[in-house]
This record gives sequence, C-alpha cells and structure tokens, in this order.
Amino acid sequence: MVDITPFLPGLSPVQGKAVVARFDGGRLSSEGGLLALREIERRLGLADRLAGCLRDPRMPEKVVHRLAEIIRFRMLMIAAGYEDGNDANTLRGDPMFKLALERLPSGEELCSQSTVSRLENLPDRRALLRLGRALVEQYCSSFRAVPRRIVLDIDDTFDRVHGGQQLRLFNAYYDDYGFQPIVVFDGEGRFVTALLRPGKRPSGVEIRSFVRRLVGAIRAHWPKVEILLRADSHYAAPEVFDWCRANRVDWLFGLAPNVALRRHVTALEKSTAERFKEAKAGVAPNRGKVRRFMQFYDAAESWSRVERIIARVEAGSEGTDTRFIVTNLEGGRAKHLYERLYCARGQAENHIKSWKNHLAADRTSCHTAEANQFRLFLHAGAYWLLWSMRRVMPKRSTWRVMQFDTLRLRLIKIAARVVELKTQLKINLPSNAPDQAIFAVLLARLPRLVT
Repeated sequence: MVDITPFLPGLSPVQGKAVVARFDGGRLSSEGGLLALREIERRLGLADRLAGCLRDPRMPEKVVHRLAEIIRFRMLMIAAGYEDGNDANTLRGDPMFKLALERLPSGEELCSQSTVSRLENLPDRRALLRLGRALVEQYCSSFRAVPRRIVLDIDDTFDRVHGGQQLRLFNAYYDDYGFQPIVVFDGEGRFVTALLRPGKRPSGVEIRSFVRRLVGAIRAHWPKVEILLRADSHYAAPEVFDWCRANRVDWLFGLAPNVALRRHVTALEKSTAERFKEAKAGVAPNRGKVRRFMQFYDAAESWSRVERIIARVEAGSEGTDTRFIVTNLEGGRAKHLYERLYCARGQAENHIKSWKNHLAADRTSCHTAEANQFRLFLHAGAYWLLWSMRRVMPKRSTWRVMQFDTLRLRLIKIAARVVELKTQLKINLPSNAPDQAIFAVLLARLPRLVT
C-alpha cells in the first residue's frame, strides 16, 4: 500500500536528525476531554429533551442519525470550539466524538454538515416555543430542591450580521446591521432562555410579553416561587411595572437620569463633593471616593403610580457621578439594594461573554429567523455543558470561576489515542498532561451533578 499522506514541510532538524511529520497517526483525537462532557450530557439529558420538541419528517426505516444524536453532536462541537457546522465533515470520523455519541471508533461515521444544516432549518415557530419551554425545564431541573426565591438577570446584546438574514436591522448606536437578542441567566449563572429579535431597543410592550411567557413557564413548575427581575434602564417601562406588580414579581431596574430625577439629589451631590474635597485636603479621613445614597418616591408621566427610586451619588477626582435604580421592594437599605443586589447583575455581562464570545453564539448566519433562533438554543445547550463542568469543581478553587475558553483549553483539548479491543476500549491520554489530577477529580465528582 502506498502512503499518500504528504510530509509537513519546513521543519528544522534536531541534533542533525531530520524531523518527519505526517497526519497519519490513525485513531488519534485532540478532544480527550469529551470523556467528561459525554458523562455530563448523559446526566443532563439535554439533547433528548430538545429532540423531543421536534417532529422528524424523515421515514423511520431510513433514518441513520437520530435527531438527538445530531443535536448532541452539534452541542459537543460548539463546546469543543467548533462553532462552524462545516467542521462536522472532518469531525464525523473523530474517535472521541464517536465515543461521545455511543458509537465505536470502527463504526459508522457521524452526521455530515448537510445533515446539521437540515436540522437547523427544521423547527417552525411552534417547535421553537416547545424548545424554549424545554430550556426552562432544564433550568428548573438543575436545582436539588424548589428554591424559595430566584433572581433573573435580563439583558440584550448586539449580534452583528453580514448577510440578508431575516429580522436584521440597522442599529445607529453600533453603526451596523444585526440582531439584538434578549438573554436571561439566573443569579448563579444558569442559562434560562434567549430570544432572537431585531437589532433595536425592545419596547415596554415587547418586554412585558416576553416576561409574561418566561414567568409563566417557570411557575408552571414552581407555582409559589418568588421571582426578582434585574435589568438595566432599557427594561424600566411602565408596562413591565404594572404587569409585575399584578403577578407577584419583584423588580430592580436601572433608571436613566433626567432633569426631574436630578432635582431630588442636587443637595446631596453638592454635599458629597464637599466631603470629597475635605478628605482630599486632609480635613477628614481620606477614603478615596466618597459614596452616599438616598431614596425617594417619584413617577414619570407615563407611570401609573409613584415608585421607590434609589440614588447613588459618588464624588471623586473626576467629578460627581450619579446613578438611579427603581424597585418595588419595600424593605432593605438603599445602600444594600444598590451595592449588594443591583450591582451583582454585572455578572450577567460575564455570562453573556461566555455564551457569545467563548461559544460563538453570535454565529447566526442562517437566512431564516427560525434557524437562527434554533442556533441560539444549540449554543445555550453547549453553555449548559461547560457551566455544569465548572459547577462540579471544588468550591473556592480557581476552576469554579474559570472562563469557558480556558476551561476548554485545559480540560477538553487533550490528546487521546483510542484503541478498540474485543472487550474494551482503551483511551491513552498524555502521561505529562498538566491537569490530569483535576481531570480525575472532575470525573469523580460528576455523580454530584444535579440532573
């Protein structure tokens, strides 16, 4: 047999010996960490949950790749850093991906890119609604017991597009065409749902409709759970206030400053600036910036009633900065509500970064809006895999807060040789792998994962 695999050119010799390299290693894989992701996905059952929301139009006797297998393959690809569906044509023969999908290395290859594309274009709007509810079910099933209270962080993010996709819209702030999907995480980083929408700021009516469906889906599982919504000033709309108050939902939203609000804090801004000057001059203890709080009740003309508004005034060397938040919470000191409760929503930005940048959730290049919405759900599934991997790590360790791209580099991108024997499958991992100890700890702690 003639080996037609070419040598890799341009390699320098080592101690007088030529370096000869070819891609002919056989059943090798660079994704040894799929051993752990496979076990996580089996416990979550997310691929089967999502597949149960779709109706397969294919003839059953001719089906080679079940919908759950295609979804599982796609989520594992995204988690491993292969967000492009075209990569399926190469990875379909990878022995570790085959093992993750319950196939032997010598068995039939996995699905190709064309099969993945057909899957992405399969769901209609009714199927997407079922998929959205399935993600909420996944969220609710991730708790060991029904929580008394949950915190939901709602935010939107701009998603640039480079084609003629449905729903794309020009956004003057970003000076580009794109989408502006709404994404929801809970206070601990669990993914709840995502909604594809045009690239513009959502209206109060649109937000109210979205919140109504989301809260309804959660309370279908937990009828008595207390819910706190946190968001920036985009979501501080009277339609949202009125609906939340009528449906036992608390809120804590940012509020855009205006002349009417600033009238309430004029004296506080002046006295805070004076305190900073005294501290800087040494008259008072120097603690850096001076921060003070106050609360008052006010209402915009479009609001149905006055609301509790908290102002944070901060004075420093660059001047005075004032921020406002609005809430229907009756108890709690103003400082606590702002610093401990509202500012904690900043973690939602990190969760969006993990989902959008590390898992390429902005890869919304399909033509139809339904296909791009389904892609958001697939990337949400990949988020659940890596979040669950991080969640089972020892508490107070760096692994518990590690970014997804670092987690992938350290624990998924591991070389592996797969040897198929008569009664077992042997997987040889590098003897000098730097993180082999934590990998063993991860596998040992997987039974603790809530499913």
